[in-house]
Amino acid sequence: MKKILVVDDEPLVRRSLKRVLVSAGYEVAEASDGREGLAQWRKMKPDLVFLDILMPALTGPQVLTEIEAEIRGLAKVIFISAYTGEYNVESAKSLGADLFLAKPFDDVFQIVELVSQVLK
Repeated sequence: MKKILVVDDEPLVRRSLKRVLVSAGYEVAEASDGREGLAQWRKMKPDLVFLDILMPALTGPQVLTEIEAEIRGLAKVIFISAYTGEYNVESAKSLGADLFLAKPFDDVFQIVELVSQVLK
């Protein structure tokens, strides 16, 4: 079973992603800030990480900087943010992520399809 970590300071975002991903057969863990996300990442060694860009404790880009290269290389990273003016696919990739998704999500069920494509 593929493991997914959702790191976001908004409880509704975490719950929505967890609900739809668990129903699609993924094992999902949550973290409410960057520091907790970093600890979970090291412990869980997920296949995919949804990582909010702006969070308390550590931002998404700071988490990517902190994670060890050998662990980071095992997981795909999808940055998520409501600040779409500042961030996009190109800036996300330059920061080390594989994809960027804008919040709020248009259709949380489309994310399941996206996840299956990313994890192929």
